[in-house]
Amino acid sequence: MVLATFLWGTAGVVTRQIEYAQGFETTFWRSAACALALLVILPAWRGRGAWARVAWGDRSLWLSGLCWAVMFTAYMVALTLTGVARVLVTMAFGPFLTALLARWVTGRPLPGRTWAAIAVAGVGMAWMFVGQIGQTTDARAWLGSIVALGVPVAAAINWTVTQRSQARGAALDLVPAVLLGAVISCLGVAPWAVPFAASAGDLAWLAALGVGQLAIPCVLAVLCARVLPAAEVSLLGLLEIVFGIALVWAIAGEVPRPEVLRGGALVLGALLVSEWLGWRGRAARARRVGQSVL
Repeated sequence: MVLATFLWGTAGVVTRQIEYAQGFETTFWRSAACALALLVILPAWRGRGAWARVAWGDRSLWLSGLCWAVMFTAYMVALTLTGVARVLVTMAFGPFLTALLARWVTGRPLPGRTWAAIAVAGVGMAWMFVGQIGQTTDARAWLGSIVALGVPVAAAINWTVTQRSQARGAALDLVPAVLLGAVISCLGVAPWAVPFAASAGDLAWLAALGVGQLAIPCVLAVLCARVLPAAEVSLLGLLEIVFGIALVWAIAGEVPRPEVLRGGALVLGALLVSEWLGWRGRAARARRVGQSVL
């Protein structure tokens, strides 16, 4: 999951290389590249008959695909309406929404460490961008925040759907849902993407985003969601923002503000402590089971 968030975080560095494509066109080509990559990856990975084994009639598959489409699209649309900082702060609500939804739908209690990590990480994310938000009253900016809220809401539903499927012991494969999401996103923004202005270089960078920043990490995230609690998947997803800032700083030379460094330290600290406590708890339970067997 950490590797997936690192790959997601490369978007900022790569988009710095794009010269002509903007807004909906970048979403269109990125989603199209993601869909084409998955059309190759899934049969190569699952072998012959991969498509025949997909549960096309299952509502959970289509719901997950729709969630991926919203996540792929809402972020870029929000950026056309408001600033990056406001969008990222809105996305920080993801773990909180996921924890509440997963608790309500699955009935699975959340450990105290997860709630504490969510709270601390949320404070850290707000601190990272508080100096850049401003007190704007522009209607477009607030509309952008509302659109950006679609990202954490869709993510919360998506991870909960995956978790519920696993909790019921269902053998449902939700990896093809990423492909469905890419196709829905591509078709959904197509009317607003024309006329196309991307150069050959732009298309190469957007193809790299579709494969390395969407297709591969999203498949990894689905696989991780099979074994990690939904709230933990969403919490680890916050690392995308930390990695994105770090990569832009190291490669593009954009030095972050002091509050970004301090807030990022809170996010990383919350994640590390939460994972360490979880590891200790699992190790202790394993030892008790081993002793009872003996």
